[in-house]
Amino acid sequence: MAMKAWLNKKIVDPLLQILRKGAEPRQLAFSAALGITLGIFPICGVTVLLCGMAIALLGSYCHSPTVMLANFLATPIELSLVVPFLRFGEVLSGGPHFPLTSDALKKVLTGQASSELLFSIARALLGWFVAAPIILAALYMIFLPIFKVVVPKFRSVPSSPRKQPHSHSEVGLKKSDCQWKNG
Repeated sequence: MAMKAWLNKKIVDPLLQILRKGAEPRQLAFSAALGITLGIFPICGVTVLLCGMAIALLGSYCHSPTVMLANFLATPIELSLVVPFLRFGEVLSGGPHFPLTSDALKKVLTGQASSELLFSIARALLGWFVAAPIILAALYMIFLPIFKVVVPKFRSVPSSPRKQPHSHSEVGLKKSDCQWKNG
């Protein structure tokens, strides 16, 4: 029961709030794709900073709550993709195969990283940099039709509210506006 409450509080409720706020499906699809793409950056602990910088740079082009929620959801995926990004970077750079051993992990955790380990991190980053635009585009193409269907179902305010052309609040003529001035 505690897991369900946590999922509702951390994922479902924020997602419902996002859908009800009235953002456009294109913006939400881009923001979700961006949040996940940045969220799988192969250096743990950096993704929130990357998302914050992206939000600051892109401004109104992205929806910041969606970027951050997608980043949060991408955390388990991030950990599972570090090795594939490393191997992809090794292929791209032609670098040596880095052995993933418990000794290498110990060196990372204790801050005794060798130059070999630093080069392997650089190769993982290379793998992510090459794959990121493809991942972003693919996720956007997946999310756009989903948000086009889901957003109208949850939107509390219509995207283009129709106003009466001359409502009483807009027509506030003063007596002086209607008088002819003799000149």
